[in-house]
Amino acid sequence: MYNADCIIADNIGISFRLKHEKRNTIKKAIRTALLNGANKEKFWALRHVSFSIKKGEIVGIIGRNGSGKSTLLRIIAGIYVPDEGTVEVKEKVSTLLSLTAGFQPELSGYDNVYLSGFLLGMQKEHIDGIMEKIVAFSELGSFLDVPVKKYSSGMLARLGFSIAINIEQDILLIDEALAVGDNLFRKKCEESMEMLKKEGKTIIVVSHSVETIKNFCNKAIWLDKGRIQHQGDAGSVIEKYFYFLKKI
Repeated sequence: MYNADCIIADNIGISFRLKHEKRNTIKKAIRTALLNGANKEKFWALRHVSFSIKKGEIVGIIGRNGSGKSTLLRIIAGIYVPDEGTVEVKEKVSTLLSLTAGFQPELSGYDNVYLSGFLLGMQKEHIDGIMEKIVAFSELGSFLDVPVKKYSSGMLARLGFSIAINIEQDILLIDEALAVGDNLFRKKCEESMEMLKKEGKTIIVVSHSVETIKNFCNKAIWLDKGRIQHQGDAGSVIEKYFYFLKKI
């Protein structure tokens, strides 16, 4: 049913520096600045993470808050570079990682559509060709002439998803975007994703809704404390995740 691997992650890890300091006096503040990061602790957001995803698979990533789900998507998208291991992405990626990712608040909705397209390497003529679809899908109408800083979170979700779903892509990365917006628009997004699924697109979804993962995905990856606890058939992974949650 599925083709060759389009994403291969081999033992990837990424760390960040966490500050642990108490600036009770000017003297301590100066000392902290001079130490230039000596009081920062290395925190591994992901470690020893390996998996492969085949073209056409629909993969859900689940786990508690802080488990590394969004960080993993950002590595796949090329936003973060892992400190360890490698990740190979063989197809063109479209992302919806946060409601405001890439949006410039002072620009209108129309201008942000062009900006998003340019950042993905698209030419203006190509964006012109899909603008009508993006406008129709978003249902924002005259609000597209308004700076996005005046948009509600639901309006931002509409614009972001409309761009992501209509830009030509082989892999679609979605981070909790379907949790925002009214029921009708969420249903519309889910129907569009079902169409992409039928077209054989590869989709990776981060969601706290295990029902979304169970109903939409054929495969799942469960992360906890930056490490993969289980991966495979979505139903099996969710069952193990629920069992884990009951014990804590």
